[in-house]
Amino acid sequence: MNYQRLPAGSGWQWLKLGYALFMKAPLLWVVLLVICFFAAAGLSAVPVVGEPLASLLMPVVIAGLMSGCRALEQDDELELPQLLNGFRRQTAQLVTLGGVSLVGQFLIFGVMMLIGGGTLVSLLMSGQPPEDPQILAQAIAGAGFSALVGLALFAILMMSMQFAPMLVYFDGVAPVAALKLSLHGFMANFAPMLVYGATLLFLGILASMPMMLGWLILLPIVFTSMYTSYRQIFIPETSPPENTSEGN
Repeated sequence: MNYQRLPAGSGWQWLKLGYALFMKAPLLWVVLLVICFFAAAGLSAVPVVGEPLASLLMPVVIAGLMSGCRALEQDDELELPQLLNGFRRQTAQLVTLGGVSLVGQFLIFGVMMLIGGGTLVSLLMSGQPPEDPQILAQAIAGAGFSALVGLALFAILMMSMQFAPMLVYFDGVAPVAALKLSLHGFMANFAPMLVYGATLLFLGILASMPMMLGWLILLPIVFTSMYTSYRQIFIPETSPPENTSEGN
C-alpha cells in the first residue's frame, strides 16, 4: 500500500462522502451503532477482563462496520450480519492489532507514572469519572509534564490506529506494518485531518444540544467518513495516484 497527500479541503469532503454513505441506509446504520454500543457496554461491565477484551475486539468490530461501508460504496445492501465480518476474515490479525493497542495504552500509563503522574493514571484507569470534576482538574494540574507526555503518546497511538483496521482487513497488511502506515498516512495528511477533526468537534457540540439525539446521526457519519478518508488516502502500489501532487 501507498498513501497520497491531499489538500486541507479533503477533510470536509470526507464528511460529505461519509454522509452520502450514511444516507443510503440511515435507519440500519443507527441500529448497527446501537447494537455496538450496548454490546461494548455489556462487555466492559464484566469485572477484570471486560474492558481489556473490549479493547482487543474493537478493531474486529470496526472492520465489520467498514465492510458495511464497502458494500454501500459498491451499491450493495447494508446488512446486520456484516457487523460480524471481522470475525470471518483477518480475525487473528485484527485481534493482534487490538492487543498492540492495549499494550501501548498500558505502556503509556507506565511512563506517566514514572514521571510523576500516578494520581492522574489511577483516575484514568479506574474507569469511573470522579464525582467532583475538580478532582480530575487537580490531578491533571498536579501531573504537569506527565500529562503532556501522556497526551502526546496517546495522540501517536490514536494516529497509528486510525486506519490500521482497514489496512489489515481490506489490504492484508500485517498489524505492525499497518500501524506504521496509518501513522505515516495520518501525518502526511495532517492539514485535512485537522479540518476533519475540527468540523467533527463543532458538529459534536451541535449534536449534543438536543438531549444528545444528534449523535444518532453523527456517530454513524464518524465511521462512514473514516472509511472515505481511508479510501482517498491509501491506494494500492499498482494503482496510479489520483489528484495528488506528492506521494510516499
